[in-house]
Amino acid sequence: MKNLIKVERARHNLTQAELAEKLGVSRQTIHAIEKNKFNPSVILAIKMAHFFEVTVEYLFDIED
Repeated sequence: MKNLIKVERARHNLTQAELAEKLGVSRQTIHAIEKNKFNPSVILAIKMAHFFEVTVEYLFDIED
């Protein structure tokens, strides 16, 4: 699943550690999501969308 977490994080001028703290997860979790090595839970995906004030569909795209 492709995602725009890194793009949104940069747009908000946040480090992986800062975003992780705001979402209540580890920096490693953010890193793994950005590298497409880990798909977040539905709850975490919704939290990210709310935090960035975008839709889940914008942040995450299922690759064919």
